[in-house]
Amino acid sequence: MKSILVLLSVVITIFSHAQQFDVNKMWSLNRLNSTIVSPDEKFTVYQITRYDVAKNSGKSTVYCIDNAKNTTVELSQLDGAWNISFNSMNELYYLSSEGEKTLLKKYSFTTNSSTTLHDFGTLALEGVLLSPDGKRMATLESIKIKETISDKHNDLPLAKVRMENDLMYRHWNQWQSPMAPHLFWYELNASNTFVKKGDVMENEDYASVLPPFSGIESVCFSKDGQVIYYSTKKKKGKDFATSTNSEIYAYRTSDKITTTLSSAHKGYDSNPAINAKGNYLAWLSMEKDGFEADKNSLRIMDVASRKEINLTESMDITVEEYMWHPTLDVIYFVAPFKGCKQLFSVDVKSKKITQLTFDRYDVVHAIALKTGVLMERQSMIHPTDLWMLEGKSKAVKQITFSNKKELADIAEPTVEEKWITTTDGKKMLVWVIYPPKFDPRKKYPALLYCQGGPQSMVSQYFSYRWNFRLMASEDYIIIAPNRRGLPGFGQEWNDAISKDWGGQAMRDYLVAVDSTVAQVSAIDKDRLGAVGASYGGYSVYFLAGIHENRFKAFVSHCGLFNLESWYGTTEEIFFANWDQGGAYWLPENKDYYAKNSPHSYVQNWNTPMLVIHGGKDFRVPESEGMQAFQALQLKGIPSKYLYFPDEGHWITKPQNGIVWYREYFEFLNSYLKK
Repeated sequence: MKSILVLLSVVITIFSHAQQFDVNKMWSLNRLNSTIVSPDEKFTVYQITRYDVAKNSGKSTVYCIDNAKNTTVELSQLDGAWNISFNSMNELYYLSSEGEKTLLKKYSFTTNSSTTLHDFGTLALEGVLLSPDGKRMATLESIKIKETISDKHNDLPLAKVRMENDLMYRHWNQWQSPMAPHLFWYELNASNTFVKKGDVMENEDYASVLPPFSGIESVCFSKDGQVIYYSTKKKKGKDFATSTNSEIYAYRTSDKITTTLSSAHKGYDSNPAINAKGNYLAWLSMEKDGFEADKNSLRIMDVASRKEINLTESMDITVEEYMWHPTLDVIYFVAPFKGCKQLFSVDVKSKKITQLTFDRYDVVHAIALKTGVLMERQSMIHPTDLWMLEGKSKAVKQITFSNKKELADIAEPTVEEKWITTTDGKKMLVWVIYPPKFDPRKKYPALLYCQGGPQSMVSQYFSYRWNFRLMASEDYIIIAPNRRGLPGFGQEWNDAISKDWGGQAMRDYLVAVDSTVAQVSAIDKDRLGAVGASYGGYSVYFLAGIHENRFKAFVSHCGLFNLESWYGTTEEIFFANWDQGGAYWLPENKDYYAKNSPHSYVQNWNTPMLVIHGGKDFRVPESEGMQAFQALQLKGIPSKYLYFPDEGHWITKPQNGIVWYREYFEFLNSYLKK
């Protein structure tokens, strides 16, 4: 009896000292990213980003693992470095900003020192890529492609005004700039100095990479350095806003001739990469123009014959990322698959596809090695770390433990996988996340998490925006359905959301809640909330009009409230055209907009709601949140409007992120924890 009492005392002491995972702890975590491996596979280099809440900013530190010695050191010489990569001599090259200048530098592991390769001066540089032999260099440099109204009225320097005469004048969170990144190429001369040779898109007023998120990583050289492959969408104005038809281009440096390689495919063609032998070019390809969530196929082309093959044609799967094996004609790729992002391989000759990972994790980035695959992996509970998939044994081993100290003695939530039958007889994956130290005898409030996208799988991501570990640690049970319209469950399931936003997906949400509540006795059915962003925010607005008093509180972040006003103010019109069927003023669309717009059901709203929006959100403009809040106030429904004037579709700044979660939990707690 005495030993049992001692043991209980120890357990009570441990729990009394255990920390809680809260929003401050989340923002203190080390965020591992940007992993690369040297060609000889001796060194693994990665960055850790840490955020200083007081300074409201982040800083990245570069680390290097000696793979033979299994030791890790900080590369302090690379503080502030960006665009870090290895050259063929196993040296690091990187960009460094010094004063107003940008320098291309090279770091040698042998001498533990850096030297300057090129001084770009004050050029507006966005990225650099060296050819495999190091004799050529491609750069992304911003050049002016459009006259501004200030140029026209240069005698009025204090005037603050824009003039637009075409669409796509703003994108995501930025107004269109008169500048655009262009690809330039350089050659080494006899003095071992890089000399600029020309503009790959000379006299063309388009960006050389897909705006707004693509960079130098979407560019590659041929093995001999004579050809530059890149992907972009050479369209402007309304054509750009209504089409996803980008292409893969090949620019031959010898005669400055550009060839289009992917014109047979009418959707996105992106991310070209050459194999080690230099005889195959791979890229990601979509068939349907205007459908950004179409199946992403992995294609290769024989460089000599221009014959192409769809390597993933036989599998109902969409590819997110891929990489060539360093010596073999094998490609590894990451794809959403049944609630996780898993790693696959495909043999180029046989087209045989093999699934390589099966754990409840997301592979967010992978690097193919001669004897295995190095992966950045994360889950709903654990932030990103490096893991190694051994080539022969297929065993998976964790390499880094970036937050071992930060997460020590903090109890973890648990994640359960449920498959629920939908109203139309399908099987739907629902993740249920339980609080730390969950007690099935207690009653807990629960949150229905509504995913955005709309075509974006609820996978094993560790999000700093919608963090399931954090929400569960606040003593909520989270219900996170992979409702209709998400990838990873076949293209038919993915495509079902288009032109049916307020239909089966809403029924999926309600059946997920009802079934989970029936199965999990610890959920208090009288303390349910629903939360979500983007399409998830739309879902919250829509559910508010049809939920029949299931929920006691709602939180909608950057949600679409009125589909007609949203169509008139959003920027990527191809998305609105595909998913809504076209413009609201077309007679054939009148009934669709009335049936599927949340504002059509406001007369049924009766539940407290927190509305959140960013002032720089051009995908779902701020007026959508304002309309919803105004309706709530005029109807006398308890409500708040949380507005971030300097944020876009996402909350990215540390102090804003902490305020977001403080207000989020305060609002939910006031209605669900009484």
